[in-house]
Amino acid sequence: MEQKLTHGGDWAGFAAQYGGTPLDFSANISPLGLPEGVRAAVIGSLAQADSYPDPLCRALGQAIGGAEGADPDWCLCGSGAADLIYRAVLAKRPARALVTAPAFSEYEAALDLVRCKTDRFLLREAEDFGLNEGFLEAVGPETDMVFLCQPNNPTGRAVPRPLLVRALERCRAVNALLVVDECFCDFLDDPGAFTVKGLLGKYPNLLILKAFTKLYAMAGLRLGYCLCSDRALLDAMRGAGQPWAVSGPAQAAGIAALRETEYVQAVRALIRTERPRLAGELARLGFRVIPGEANYLLFHTKTPLIQPLRERGILLRDCGNYHGLESGWYRTAVRTAEENRRLIAALEEICKEGAP
Repeated sequence: MEQKLTHGGDWAGFAAQYGGTPLDFSANISPLGLPEGVRAAVIGSLAQADSYPDPLCRALGQAIGGAEGADPDWCLCGSGAADLIYRAVLAKRPARALVTAPAFSEYEAALDLVRCKTDRFLLREAEDFGLNEGFLEAVGPETDMVFLCQPNNPTGRAVPRPLLVRALERCRAVNALLVVDECFCDFLDDPGAFTVKGLLGKYPNLLILKAFTKLYAMAGLRLGYCLCSDRALLDAMRGAGQPWAVSGPAQAAGIAALRETEYVQAVRALIRTERPRLAGELARLGFRVIPGEANYLLFHTKTPLIQPLRERGILLRDCGNYHGLESGWYRTAVRTAEENRRLIAALEEICKEGAP
C-alpha cells in the first residue's frame, strides 16, 4: 500500500502515475531554479565525496553568521528545517506546547514523538487567519514550548513584529522556548521589518528556524539552520541527531548560496510582481483568496481541483488536512508569469466544466 503523504511537492508520485514532470504549484520553491553558482559549488564538492563532511559545519556556520549578522556559535545546521524542528523538540522534551492552527504539520508531528500535550490556537477565517493578541493569553504557566511560523504556512500571513516581541516577553515570563520559523521570511517585501534575529542576544528563549530549501530552490539538497543564543540548547540539539546530518555537497551549496545576492533580489522582485497578479486572477474566478504576503496564496472554492489539475499536469496543495482548515482550501505557489497563466487557464477550464 502506498504511503499517504502530508506535504506538497510529490513530483515522484506524479511521475509514477502519469510519466513526465508536473508543473508543481504544491511546493513553495523559488521558480527561478537552482542558482548557477550553487550548481557549480555542488559539482566542485564531489572531489571530496570520499571524505566525511565536517560534522560541525564550521565554514558554513561562519558564512551564515556573517550573512545573518549573528555569532557563528549561535548557529546549528541540519538536514533541512524539519530536521531541526525534531532536534529542538527532542532536546527540550516539552510536556506542553502551543501551536497555531493552521500551521506547518511537522511542529505537531515532532511534539507527538515525545508525547507532548499540544494546545492549538485557532486562527479565524473571519480575520483572514491573522494572529491576534489572544495568542499571548494562550501562553500559560504550563507552556514549555511555542511554535510560530513567520509568515504562516499555509496562510501566508505575517505576524506584526511588535506582537512577536510581546510573545517573546510572555514566553520568557513563563520560561517557555519560542521557536520562530522564518523559512519564508525572505520572500516578504521587507523581511527586515518582520524578522526577530536582532533580538537573539536579548532573548535566549528565542530559536529561529531558516532553510535554503525555498529561497534558493535547494529542496533536494536538504539544508537548514537555526539561530539561538542559548548554546546549551544548541549543544543538546546537536546531540539529538546523527553527527553527519549535512552532506558535503549541501555545505558547499549553502556557502555558495549566501553569495547569490542578485539572485535573491530577482526572486523577491518576481514574487512582489506576480503575487498580487495571481491573487487577482484567483479572485476573478470567484475564489476566496487570503491576502498572503509570501510566495504562496491560500484560497477556497467548492469546486474540486486536485484531480482535474493533476490530469492537466499541474500539482496543487490540498489544505484539507491542516488543523483549522477544511475541504475546499488550497494553497498555490507563486511562480513565473507564464506558469501562473497556465495555472489560471487550467482553473478556468475546470470551473467552466463544473458550471451548471
